[in-house]
Amino acid sequence: MKELFSWGKTIVFSLAIFIVISIFVFQPYTVNGSSMEPTFIGTDPYDEEQKGDRVFVSKSSYKLFGEPKAGDIIVIDSRTYKPRTLVDELKEHPLVAIFKESPDNYKWIKRVIGEPGDRLELKQGTLYRNGEELNEDYIFEGMDGSFEAITVPEDHVFVLGDNRNHSGDSRMIGTIPYENIVGKVMVRYFPFNKLNLF
Repeated sequence: MKELFSWGKTIVFSLAIFIVISIFVFQPYTVNGSSMEPTFIGTDPYDEEQKGDRVFVSKSSYKLFGEPKAGDIIVIDSRTYKPRTLVDELKEHPLVAIFKESPDNYKWIKRVIGEPGDRLELKQGTLYRNGEELNEDYIFEGMDGSFEAITVPEDHVFVLGDNRNHSGDSRMIGTIPYENIVGKVMVRYFPFNKLNLF
């Protein structure tokens, strides 16, 4: 009985450590949809064999090591009208997610294009930041359309998907408050042949 109690304490302690780490430090994330192709391949609901890239998201990078920079790949909470709370973190925990019927579709993976104070403009398919044309060798294809110049507010970022013509992003929901950044993508760990640091 004493040994069983000891094992129980170890399991509870291990679970507690796992919960704390995944809420405040690192959390796995599965890419869904096609908005970040070709950088990331997302789960395809119509193709059971396409499971989607898996990444680890650092939830402490910006809290400890500075602010988001242009080019960073981040996971955001697209509900920009709603500040994130500890309750959100608990609801999204992998142990809780096991019991959910559907994934959290409000969490999106995107690329930071504009930092606070940056002026962004899309003219005839070409994106400009502070008057300079961006050289974006990571995008899937040229971007259709245009949008009026926007200056990114303080404590916000402007994000786009790499698959520009098939992405919901800041063109739709506006700039992203820092508090709605879930974390920074640090590593792709699956599929194993695409292991990569970001």
